[in-house]
Amino acid sequence: MRVNFRAVRAIYLFEMARAWRTLFQSVVSPVISTTLYFVVFGAAIGSRIEEVDGISYGAFIVPGLIMLSLLTQSIANASFGIYFPKFTGTIYELLSAPVSYVEAVTAYVGAAASKSIILGLIILATSALFVPLEIAHPAFMLLFLALTAVTFSLFGFIIGIWADGFEKLQIVPLLIVTPLTFLGGSFYSIDMLPPFWRTVTLFNPVVYLISGFRWSFYGTADVAVGISLGMTLVFLAACMAVLHWIFRTGYRLKS
Repeated sequence: MRVNFRAVRAIYLFEMARAWRTLFQSVVSPVISTTLYFVVFGAAIGSRIEEVDGISYGAFIVPGLIMLSLLTQSIANASFGIYFPKFTGTIYELLSAPVSYVEAVTAYVGAAASKSIILGLIILATSALFVPLEIAHPAFMLLFLALTAVTFSLFGFIIGIWADGFEKLQIVPLLIVTPLTFLGGSFYSIDMLPPFWRTVTLFNPVVYLISGFRWSFYGTADVAVGISLGMTLVFLAACMAVLHWIFRTGYRLKS
């Protein structure tokens, strides 16, 4: 099958241009919010907890804070990117154009993931101004960053297709993803929990993302890095399967 690279490039550049037009909302605001999290949690809790697994508390929470922004921004960028054409009616132009659903998803998800990765790297550089950071496995760090951004951009794309109102775009990120991230070891090690709650926490999929990402920084993890990588790939495959079904059936696209 011949790939329409021109169409993919056009959609990708259009979505990226939208991010630069709304620079404060897309980049500056998340960086400021993460910095506030870092200052508040680092100062309030860091004064009581000096180290976690031999790592200063301020440095320990950096991977969790990056992952928190990465998840929420990936979902927000991708969901709004596909929902807005539905809202304005221009989605029908996309569906009737000589662009396959694989090409459309690649462009929208690629743009959303690119914006999230750039944001994650900016937050990483900002964090280095507050605490000394070390990245023990930089290749794995970039791998987890890219996989997580792509996976949750696909998830956000699904939400954008499912949503039939702007308020629904916020339901899943606010009521599900953000709480799971806070309870997934962003600000603590799950080894600090009682045995029962530690077991319960392992059913939280975000634990594996944060654990694997933190391992790439400090070589320490709550869950084996292989399991973390495997869980990320399973969620990625599940999102791809759902999107295949959506475009095959036309769910929420042709009605």
